[in-house]
Amino acid sequence: MLRALAHPVRLRMLGLLRADGPATATTLATRLGLNTGATSYHLRQLAQHGFVVEDSERGNGRDRWWRAAHRSTRTDEPGPGEAEAQENLDAYLQAVATIHTEQLQRAVEERPLLPPEWREAETFSDWMVRLTPKRARALVDALAAVVEDVEEDDAEEAADFTVQISAFPQPGRLGGES
Repeated sequence: MLRALAHPVRLRMLGLLRADGPATATTLATRLGLNTGATSYHLRQLAQHGFVVEDSERGNGRDRWWRAAHRSTRTDEPGPGEAEAQENLDAYLQAVATIHTEQLQRAVEERPLLPPEWREAETFSDWMVRLTPKRARALVDALAAVVEDVEEDDAEEAADFTVQISAFPQPGRLGGES
């Protein structure tokens, strides 16, 4: 399944469907600067692995609408001896890093255009704490639980708010120099 998401275009498509709701291949192609054939191919790959589904309530025989099947994607670490699964996870994580970096860059670029209350609500913080792997996993699980338990607002001033959690050992300390 992760191999299907290891392509940045597919992650972008899935992100658009999650953020903006159902769309056709033509609409997604326009937004992503692709041709509709490539977009249709990527949508079929995502559908084959259960990340998107056809939105049967929209369109007609000619227009096929797609929607995200889930609100988020989370992964588990493959077990020992699952080399192919580890390679697929690593490729997927490379694509995730690309997408997150792009989103972070756009957020910083758009920051001056935000109303003050939204600038005050965001953060670009990091913390370095010394933990065991067990406590690190507990921290990540606790952070994820907080985000998953947040009730969405229906207020007029509410907007989509992206939360990205990246948690990892300090690069170059455990896995060697990169």
